[in-house]
Amino acid sequence: MISTLKMNTQINSFRILLLVALTSLSSFQLLAQQKGEPFEGIDQTWQNGSDRRDSLPFKNMKIFSPSILVDVNYNYSFNNPIDNTVVGSTAMARHNEIQLAALHFGGDFNYNNTRARIMTQFGTRSTVIPRNDYSTFKGQYNLPDVYRYLSEAYAGYHFNKLHGINIDAGLFMSYVGLNSFYQAENWEYQASFTSDNTPWFFNGVRCQIFINKNWKVEPWIINGWQSYGKFNSMPGVGGNITYMSSNSHVKALTNNYYGTDDAGFAHRTRFHSDNSLLVRYFNRPGKKGVNKMAFSLTGDFGFEKGDGVNGLKSDAVKGPAQYFASIMFYNRMWFAKNKMAWTFGGGWMDNPGRYLVLYPTGQASPLPNPNNPTQTAGAFPFSANPGDKFIGWDVSTNLDLMPSDNLTFRTELVYRNADVPYFAGRGGVTSQTGYSTTPLDPTWRPDLVKSETRLIFALLYRL
Repeated sequence: MISTLKMNTQINSFRILLLVALTSLSSFQLLAQQKGEPFEGIDQTWQNGSDRRDSLPFKNMKIFSPSILVDVNYNYSFNNPIDNTVVGSTAMARHNEIQLAALHFGGDFNYNNTRARIMTQFGTRSTVIPRNDYSTFKGQYNLPDVYRYLSEAYAGYHFNKLHGINIDAGLFMSYVGLNSFYQAENWEYQASFTSDNTPWFFNGVRCQIFINKNWKVEPWIINGWQSYGKFNSMPGVGGNITYMSSNSHVKALTNNYYGTDDAGFAHRTRFHSDNSLLVRYFNRPGKKGVNKMAFSLTGDFGFEKGDGVNGLKSDAVKGPAQYFASIMFYNRMWFAKNKMAWTFGGGWMDNPGRYLVLYPTGQASPLPNPNNPTQTAGAFPFSANPGDKFIGWDVSTNLDLMPSDNLTFRTELVYRNADVPYFAGRGGVTSQTGYSTTPLDPTWRPDLVKSETRLIFALLYRL
């Protein structure tokens, strides 16, 4: 009886959100023709998580505008793990090696108001990003391989109303956590815990409504929280509201999400709110010395409730608290006529239950691979039980050299810390020799430590 009531409540909530979105869209269609472009005349090139290019080389191509991004990194952990494996990051996969982190190519199609965007995804991030998606274990077909080499793939229609309305379906980028999936758009390379533990992509339907040049409202209906498939019977619902000031100095946004995203817990619901403020407080373009300065501040808050956990407060009957609270702050200064920039900042995260914590690499799979008995993936799982504590914090600073809008050379120093052993220590997370083919010593365990200091060198190209 209670389960049926909960399910009906979830279905009714979904219907209400869908009805509101469709009613709003119908109302907007009665208005005048499109009055301008989205965020027309507003400079977004300084914003964390946005394209920094002043001009687009293929802007005048009518039907197809190609795009290519290349992300190469070398990073060194002072823990120096013997298996060269990076733990707890979506930006990096290997230590003390030159790695192609990402190669994206594709572009945008536009014809008679129809639109599509396709971007491929090759490199280490195609393995790193989807590793915590347990929706792929529900049912048949190998969903990670189906979608792994696509970062964006959606199609839709553009309505010439207000300042533009887009309806798209497919695989599209998330804004939760502020940072862009594409490193060339971010102020820092290793994202703080707030961004690194929140979604990079969604699979579903979105409606972008640009009310005027300052405001965007965007509802979503998606499979789930960075998931290729759906965990339970209810889809995820949510949306984004973005404001940009006419003088280009302020951007504010909120993203909110509700869904059921725990495998095996059909009545456990998740709510998440992500909120960011970006302010450009100094701007003197084309001058010698400092050209501009800006900061970004992001705060996230959410919880899970039901099926053994109780959201914000522990309860003897309903279960322990299970929530997510985090904050991150970055300040950036551009100088030498915007050819160089210096960024510093960091963040903090508290996630009891660890439901959003990236599982340490090599321990993410729920079961060992039966085809390779020496493979350690899943053999020593990182605990993520109700009540398990996790608090992490990080600080970083970097220097960017940007000889053109298309190329960035970045040097970054990062320190990360957790209250439980989490990062790869000298012994690594693979085997006593560092190779996955080595028969395991029965006494061997992954070497996890509470902190790491990492030096990163990256080359970021975009055309």
